[in-house]
Amino acid sequence: MKKIYLAGYDVFYPDAAERGQAMKQLCKRYGFEGLYPLDNEAQSAQEILAGNLKLIEEADIVMANMNPFRGMEPDSGTAFEVGYAVAKGKRIYVYLEDCRTLRQKIGETDARGFAVEDFSLPLNLMIACSAVVVEGGMEDCLRRTKAGE
Repeated sequence: MKKIYLAGYDVFYPDAAERGQAMKQLCKRYGFEGLYPLDNEAQSAQEILAGNLKLIEEADIVMANMNPFRGMEPDSGTAFEVGYAVAKGKRIYVYLEDCRTLRQKIGETDARGFAVEDFSLPLNLMIACSAVVVEGGMEDCLRRTKAGE
């Protein structure tokens, strides 16, 4: 059974542990073993980092929730995990509810006047070009991941 590391800001929800169990059950329905960041039971920042990197290394696939978090961009920790997984040669699938291009979502510049890239991608090119991008939720992404096996 292939292992999927479940990256995303889901760990910040008040019911994060229950949410993680539900996500892992959904993985099981599709024939995968889900590895959730809270599985490492770490307490300190350094332990969390080391534990999550170990889980990514154990995984065959990384699936990331790249919906906006605390602003217009995905969670920075999740973006880091995706980059780490790319460097480790993992298959990457990301999902987001709105796959319009960045320009369609934000415009030519953001609220602070910074240019918005124009590559017709729904995420920053570093993520969008390194992953299979799936519009929808986790289950949509699992279906696509299963089809890509």
